[in-house]
Amino acid sequence: MTQRCGFVAVVGAPNAGKSTLVNALVGQKVAIVSPKAQTTRTRLMGVAMEGETQIVLIDTPGIFAPARRLDRAMVAAAWGSLEQAEAILVMVDAAAKPTGRVERVLDGIANRPEKKYLILNKVDLTRKDKLLTLATDLNAKLTFDETFFIAASSGDGVPELKAHLAGMMPEGPWHFPEDEVSDAPERMLAAEITREQLYRQLHEELPYQSTVETELFRMRPDGSAEIHQQIYVARDNQRAIVLGKGGARIKEIGARARAELTELMGRKVHLFLHVKVKENWDEDRSVYRDMGLDWVD
Repeated sequence: MTQRCGFVAVVGAPNAGKSTLVNALVGQKVAIVSPKAQTTRTRLMGVAMEGETQIVLIDTPGIFAPARRLDRAMVAAAWGSLEQAEAILVMVDAAAKPTGRVERVLDGIANRPEKKYLILNKVDLTRKDKLLTLATDLNAKLTFDETFFIAASSGDGVPELKAHLAGMMPEGPWHFPEDEVSDAPERMLAAEITREQLYRQLHEELPYQSTVETELFRMRPDGSAEIHQQIYVARDNQRAIVLGKGGARIKEIGARARAELTELMGRKVHLFLHVKVKENWDEDRSVYRDMGLDWVD
């Protein structure tokens, strides 16, 4: 059979469900997910297979009004991801209150040549009349090639979307081996999994100004992985929050991250976490390099 392959960019405002959709289309976890807005910081590719067709999904940071250098780098990564896409999926949280963020996304892609699909997410949490009104309003602002109604977290509507995307991919060789689900190196994936646990366990206690860097990633002779990571926070009181009473919180973060990494990597993982106060970590060029982000002035 003829191989097909193409790129699809997933864009939208923060917390629209982009990473959840990418994971659902791929069939396993390739992007971290948390209730915290702007969890995704860099462009990440997930590889979905449908028969002989490979769909390379570009999960992007949420598009919002950037205030800091890190924000600007994230938004630049989101817009830059569109350059190689056959189609753009515009994710909208149908259950959320309307904000200007959706309009910002629509304005940014209005004159682009790629096919554009409106993906209304969380339809399981939204009344049908509201869904239809929202779809009509957004299609009036920008003419979409098609509108899909899905619930990414449960998978409702995802197979139909995947089949449609596969049908529009051009003929050509696959860009990734059949068993590869992401372009993220293991050391980056490991840092992302730990960062996800930070967000999940600390919720609103820990501000957005935190990051995780994998300092050492090596294979032991027995086939297990040894991973040392540095968690950077901006202030001493944030370090205390991450550590928890008697170190209980960081132990729990490490235990859950280790369990998930063991499952994802299919091998035993030895994970060592350290917390360091670095006031202006988001002004360090090396941090951007490790995240896969460009330095933006």
